[in-house]
Amino acid sequence: MIRYVSIRILELVGVLLAMTFIVFLLRSVIPADPARAAVGPNAPQSVVEEKRSELGLDQPLLVQFGDYLKGLVTGDLGTSARTMNPVSQDIGDFLPASFELILAATVIGGVIGSILALTQTLAPRHTGGVRGLLIGGASAPTFLVGLLLLYFLWYKAHWFPSNGRTSISDAPTGPTGLLTIDGLLSGRLGVTTDAFRHLLLPALTLAIPTGVAIGRTLRSSLSGTMRQDFVRSARARGLTEREVVLRHGLRNSANAPLAMAGLQLGFIFANLLIVEALFAWPGLGLYSVQSLSRSDLTAVLGVALVFGVFYLIVNTLIDIAQVLADPRLTLE
Repeated sequence: MIRYVSIRILELVGVLLAMTFIVFLLRSVIPADPARAAVGPNAPQSVVEEKRSELGLDQPLLVQFGDYLKGLVTGDLGTSARTMNPVSQDIGDFLPASFELILAATVIGGVIGSILALTQTLAPRHTGGVRGLLIGGASAPTFLVGLLLLYFLWYKAHWFPSNGRTSISDAPTGPTGLLTIDGLLSGRLGVTTDAFRHLLLPALTLAIPTGVAIGRTLRSSLSGTMRQDFVRSARARGLTEREVVLRHGLRNSANAPLAMAGLQLGFIFANLLIVEALFAWPGLGLYSVQSLSRSDLTAVLGVALVFGVFYLIVNTLIDIAQVLADPRLTLE
């Protein structure tokens, strides 16, 4: 197990270096000029050239990559041409909102997937309508799902707010940056309740396709597991079908759903820009959309790098979790 974890960590470092180089190349080949974006479209060419020299963009490519790596080691992702703040500072300001949304969407998606798979396994005759509704939601484009949720749950029912993270002007800003948790830590239950109400619609928009994908995979995996000899032995010992599924079926069916969850995280990142813009959620997705409109390439690639690192780390942890669920994978 230790050898497997060590190998996965070394592979992670190699992939991170490769991803860093790709992000750097994108910055070099994309036509947008960071120097022009920094000084403005009406600045004279001499000012642009001076800014290019200041940013080191007139140096050879390998020198620029070396400077880029040195900056990453010290947490320097460059300066945003839109906000004029260090990109690392902007990411630190907007990351908690996105992390809270991603975490909520992942948890809700996992719950939806588990319920969908378990109900189809334990009570297949009573899940047709729910399954059809969820599959329809997963088949629809993300922006359409969000618009439908807004129309029915905000505009028609007035159950949830339509945008933002909170309607409380003096909501706490720390220590975690997650309003649902900070409200509890500060003893202000109203802040937590209000944050949950703002969080539910965008999180549900991201979670529906994730939940359906995980549910399908878990249902298929459970279907194969429940035909194994050890399951028949458990039934012969007098265990109920529910006990057999929960105590013997789930762990032995966990590998495929865990792998699907890792893949779905990438789709959540891809849809984050759409959902945050749709719900005016003040996270990295909305920050990226606003930066793209201003050709702020430094900020966009900084966010892409952070998301890429997070995605790789989470998938490495999922690989390790798969081995914990089934140690035989270390032999492959």
